[in-house]
Amino acid sequence: MRNEPIDWNHEAVASLLWTARAFGIALVCFVVIGVLLARYTRWGRQFWLLSGAYFTGRGSWRPWLMVAAMLVLTVMGVRVMILLSYQGNEMYTSLQLAAQAFSGGDAAAMSEAKTTFWRSIAVFGVLATIHVIRSLLDYYVGQAFVILWRKWLTARVTGDWLDDRAYYRGRFIDKGIDNPDQRIQADVTDMITVSQTLSMGLVTAVTSVVAFTKILWDLSGPMEIFGIGIPRAMVVLVYVYILIATVIAFWIGHPLIRLNFLNERLTANFRYALVRLRDRAESVAFYRGESVEKAGLLGRFAYVIANAWRIVFRTLKFNGFNLGVSQVAVVFPIVIQAPRFFAGTITLGDITQSAVAFGQVSDSLAFFRQSYDVFAGYRASLIRLSGLVTADQRSRALPAVRTEHLDGAVELSSVYVRLPDGRPLIDGLDLRLTPGEALLVTGASGSGKTTLLRTLAQMWPYADGTVRRPTGSEAIFLSQMPYLPLGNLRDAVAYPARAQDLGDNVIREVLQKVALGNLVDRLDEEADWAAILSPGEQQRVAFARIVLIRPQVAFLDEATSAVDEGLEYQLYRLVREEVPECMLVSVSHRSTVDQHHTRRLELLGDGPWRMSAVAVN
Repeated sequence: MRNEPIDWNHEAVASLLWTARAFGIALVCFVVIGVLLARYTRWGRQFWLLSGAYFTGRGSWRPWLMVAAMLVLTVMGVRVMILLSYQGNEMYTSLQLAAQAFSGGDAAAMSEAKTTFWRSIAVFGVLATIHVIRSLLDYYVGQAFVILWRKWLTARVTGDWLDDRAYYRGRFIDKGIDNPDQRIQADVTDMITVSQTLSMGLVTAVTSVVAFTKILWDLSGPMEIFGIGIPRAMVVLVYVYILIATVIAFWIGHPLIRLNFLNERLTANFRYALVRLRDRAESVAFYRGESVEKAGLLGRFAYVIANAWRIVFRTLKFNGFNLGVSQVAVVFPIVIQAPRFFAGTITLGDITQSAVAFGQVSDSLAFFRQSYDVFAGYRASLIRLSGLVTADQRSRALPAVRTEHLDGAVELSSVYVRLPDGRPLIDGLDLRLTPGEALLVTGASGSGKTTLLRTLAQMWPYADGTVRRPTGSEAIFLSQMPYLPLGNLRDAVAYPARAQDLGDNVIREVLQKVALGNLVDRLDEEADWAAILSPGEQQRVAFARIVLIRPQVAFLDEATSAVDEGLEYQLYRLVREEVPECMLVSVSHRSTVDQHHTRRLELLGDGPWRMSAVAVN
């Protein structure tokens, strides 16, 4: 049976109608399948947890408009390939007819064959131009979609990780989340890119299967195999061939899901160890611990390499099978159609179109098989990202002391602090501080001094009670090693306030007061200031923040441990002079700190505590 030729004079309208119908069907199927996957598959639910709000929230018309544009361009691509298969049939058939006319000396037939050939070339020029323009548009829309989605998802995951201190409290859940930085940076990109590639690849595959199966059906003829007559044999054989190959490929490739997940995890752990060594280079150098560090790094890297070899061997099996299947598919339709060509029932153009249609159907069905390893990595990214978001939710659900805003005072009512195993650190703590008062927290190591400050900051989950205090910018917590953000020195000194709200002159003046006058001309310099400034200089920056921000209350955890006693005295006096109403809560082992405080809270360990006045000599 011959495939009916195309009327090129009316094909523009016919193709527009075909594209419109195919787009409508594809859009409905796209939405329905998406809903079913999100409801009934684990990875679909993970996807929806991460990006559901992007496609349903405010401004969701933009991504849906881009999805629609990608679907239109994808369907157009399939239609162009269909038309190119007919153009190729016409071109090769005209060459066959020209050869027959030449051998028979038929001038009229030769003229008609030439006309058909050159018309097919003109048609090819038009189709090729459309194909190039469509491909460029498809690339632009696809990349724009990926970039905008990546921007949204990165902001969503980052914000979720930072919200309510989940990035810190996550360490207290049963299974901590490793390498959140890698999940936010790499897995977000991988998930979005592969989502776009797989979804549009699926649309192309399904549309091509349907469209080119029709062409194969028209070009196929009967065939007898083992005495059994098979009508439309080519259609039957291509489906049997590809479906068997797909089942085998899935069986071979299934372990790649676990191996890819392990690869991401082990690689991230190795990278974290390298970063950690870089951040603590000075300590390692003092200890001369290079040999130990090298052994540790190479030990972690050995796990990466071992897993990489497992991926290599599994991929060799997977790709080897796929390549073998693809190579056989090249000659499969020609072998099947050759007897009919030799019998004169089909033309050379029919054979070439059969090969093109068979290849399109074969490649489209093979999409599921060949994308399995890509999907394996995609599943790994979804697992890691959804795991991070789920961990953030669990972190926020952890208990914390009830904190209420109170201006001009700090009140603790029945505050209990425990260790993770339930053992008590502080039992029933009650106290009240008023403006200008300063509380010194003392006790043996392990009695809960720093843990008390974490509790007051709502960071420690194993506590209960009520805390009333100034909140927001009216309270500042200084750790033993202050945090210095990346960027210029101006922002590092002002943190967590905004430098532009303070003014350069004010910042320079305060730096002078905390004995950092050597830095006043370096405010615009961008650097990793935590690596440049000594611990003592960093602690002076922390005291500068108190003077700049002028909070109602400041909580200090060994905030002067890296400065000498003279400078310690100067820093505390500066706070008392510049921010006299500021309430101070200090944790310290130094007796020299006592003179700057009015009351002492001594933690006795295992729950008991004692409050007393500080004797000033």
